[in-house]
Amino acid sequence: MKVPRDISGSDLISYLLSLGFQKVRQTGSHVRLECNIDGEQYGITVPLHDPLKTGTLTHIVKEIAQKTGRDWESIMEDL
Repeated sequence: MKVPRDISGSDLISYLLSLGFQKVRQTGSHVRLECNIDGEQYGITVPLHDPLKTGTLTHIVKEIAQKTGRDWESIMEDL
């Protein structure tokens, strides 16, 4: 699957909030989100860039897929 090139940090944050992540803090142009997955606290930092670089987006989505047990391609489609 080809990685979308028009996803902004804000779009990704909105999607993560819909998955149950909560915004914890923001420092400059980076937002820290956390979620409780299987009793463990999991955090991820998302830059507020528009658009996100494809490597950054891929890395974040693969981390989310690994922690939540979802397929990374389906996450990309949802974005």
